[in-house]
Amino acid sequence: QVEVAEFGGGLVQTGGSLNLSCIASASGFDDYVMGWFRQAPGKEREGVACISWSGSYTDYTGGVKGRFTISRDNAENMSYLQMNSLKVEGSAMYYCADGPSNGAECELESIRFEYWGQGAEITVSS
Repeated sequence: QVEVAEFGGGLVQTGGSLNLSCIASASGFDDYVMGWFRQAPGKEREGVACISWSGSYTDYTGGVKGRFTISRDNAENMSYLQMNSLKVEGSAMYYCADGPSNGAECELESIRFEYWGQGAEITVSS
């Protein structure tokens, strides 16, 4: 069983930055793709960003491109989501997830991810 945990949520003002961290307790971490998802109250969960096992391929939902950056450190079993220029609509519970790699890329679809963290809440105030 793989355990995934997020760190770094909190309250930030519009335009501010936050960095989320995720650690996965899995041997062979570099066989997994990593992803970040979010769910706002009353809304469906949406994919935010994903990164391939090697870190060479990333994908983002359109609304965060140019503002968010996903990265990973395979030696430390860590994934990160740097979020800049945060907007009020970015307030949500953010989840880290990992899933088996299926090639050189990643797919920002929930079904591709098997293990999920408990979530880290982010609130962006106006």
